Amino acid sequence: MSAPAPSPLAIVDAEPLPRQEEVLTEAALAFVAELHRRFTPRRDELLARRAERRAEIARTSTLGFLPETAAIRADDSWRVAPAPDALNDRRVEITGPTDRKMTINALNSGAKVWLADFEDASAPTWENVVLGQVNLSDAYTRNIDFTDAKSGKSYALKADEELATVVMRPRGWHLNERHLVDADGTPVPGALVDFGLYFFHNAQRLLDLGKGPYFYLPKTESHLEARLWNEVFVFAQEYCGIPQGTVRATVLIETITAAYEMEEILYELRDHASGLNAGRWDYLFSIVKNFRDGGARFVLPDRNAVTMTAPFMRAYTELLVRTCHKRGAHAIGGMAAFIPSRRDAEVNKVAFEKVRADKDREAGDGFDGSWVAHPDLVPIAMESFDKVLGDKPNQKDRLREDVDVKAADLIAVDSLDAKPTYAGLVNAVQVGIRYIEAWLRGMGAVAIFNLMEDAATAEISRSQIWQWINAEVVLDNGEQVTADLARKVAAEELANIRAEIGDEAFTAGNWQRAHDLLLTVSLDEDYADFLTLPAYEQLKG
Repeated sequence: MSAPAPSPLAIVDAEPLPRQEEVLTEAALAFVAELHRRFTPRRDELLARRAERRAEIARTSTLGFLPETAAIRADDSWRVAPAPDALNDRRVEITGPTDRKMTINALNSGAKVWLADFEDASAPTWENVVLGQVNLSDAYTRNIDFTDAKSGKSYALKADEELATVVMRPRGWHLNERHLVDADGTPVPGALVDFGLYFFHNAQRLLDLGKGPYFYLPKTESHLEARLWNEVFVFAQEYCGIPQGTVRATVLIETITAAYEMEEILYELRDHASGLNAGRWDYLFSIVKNFRDGGARFVLPDRNAVTMTAPFMRAYTELLVRTCHKRGAHAIGGMAAFIPSRRDAEVNKVAFEKVRADKDREAGDGFDGSWVAHPDLVPIAMESFDKVLGDKPNQKDRLREDVDVKAADLIAVDSLDAKPTYAGLVNAVQVGIRYIEAWLRGMGAVAIFNLMEDAATAEISRSQIWQWINAEVVLDNGEQVTADLARKVAAEELANIRAEIGDEAFTAGNWQRAHDLLLTVSLDEDYADFLTLPAYEQLKG
């Protein structure tokens, strides 16, 4: 690695953090600055292209497979790079933010993979961004422990061979890091900050441990965005003296546009691709966002009524498995978000059976692994995949040639026999307010009503409120969804929260701001592309 020039990046509006000098070294910042210089202009072009594509969808109310890339789909000869040993068996993956306790618990969970999340499960405070990097580096050097101040319980890593393999998720292309700016005052994309700091400090360290720098790529909307990531990987490996092809990336197919470009996304990343993942809530959010003015046939019912067995969701997941296995990639299934109750065994029993049925279905459909949000769910998911896989690390040999998904199948939202309900509206408001309040306190993964919620949950909640109002939906109780009805439900929820937690806790929290922000993004005529953009302006730290 050649000696870098001094970094032109400046840290702004951020209180100094303990040990930040270990992460924000001059050499690491010089690397991030070079990523920014080379790749941010193209990032900006691709964000503009998103807006153009959305305008085209608004005009046509349809999507299709790209004619200009038909040759890539028709060419049966290409495959993604073989999986490294550390990523060949992914039957259960646990997700969560990179705080110190979660880092230890996730690595110790018994899952094959930990998705170490700087994205939807982490509010991007400067502390979370920087200290999350410290925690991962400490884990790799086995310099990490944690003692809970309340319980006095101590946490430490198990033996290396028992630890999950880390797949790190940086922020999406649309989010900037306001605390790190160039000489012109332009913020560096959060994706390049998260990726750059992690890769610079840990790529060689991970290779020395027999693993590598592995990534989950969120919010991808096209194969051109995947191409940009591939260019980042090629440059990063060259800059840091890491062998080309060391990076492995799993792309979340969590936007409706990406669902039409799965093969092209794998093709662009083929030297670095590991697989694709089916991300449910963001996928539904993307359908609403893109087809929000498409009329009644695109109106989604209550989010909990849209299961993975809905015909259009089934088309999406089956196409994902077929595409991955055709190209030698892993197909990773969706999230089991249930958080076990320490007080209600009956709630757990019912929920565990639902989780088991969901994971049995995924394993039976050909997925090579799946996500859970809590360590207690690891054995359940493991059992489902063990039954199907046995001693095999994956089932990529199941090509699913029986699958034949047409373009229209992916957006056949009206094939679902369910309608919006008043209870669904209340739930969207409840979850939206409670999640946003926690996010504004710096928490990105939040247990609400026994489910682990992240930013994708809030996005689908506010999007459904927006869609139901603008589509003039009539609920099961005969009421039409209006802005006034949403305000009424939100006011009632705010009062309920105050009664539930008491005046002192209510006043100390961000409840009114969360209420106001939810209503802003749910009621504004101009639909905000991402809730986290206006929320970031209010996030302290």
